[in-house]
Amino acid sequence: MDEADFDRAAKDELHALEDALADVDPDEVEVSTSEGVLRLDLRDGTRIVINSHRAARQIWMAAVATAWHFDPLASGGWRAAKTGEDLRPTLVRLVHERIGLQLSL
Repeated sequence: MDEADFDRAAKDELHALEDALADVDPDEVEVSTSEGVLRLDLRDGTRIVINSHRAARQIWMAAVATAWHFDPLASGGWRAAKTGEDLRPTLVRLVHERIGLQLSL
């Protein structure tokens, strides 16, 4: 995947996540974006930060003293090679574990 394709795919994924979270009660999950970084502040004080990392051609997510590096899949989606976890289910699991909210992404 070249740089332009990566940028487009990563931007599309971050926008899709932001759009999917638009209807979530902001008292549960406050969503903000700035310069390609998606930040989720959960009601329990947990912060989840998701951003694209062009040099590595990955989407990075950090939360609860853990970091994931998700690679783009040819079939769509993003997977962490180190753990085999996919981005969206991992985000859904984190939010559910922290505040009991079941997201639909």
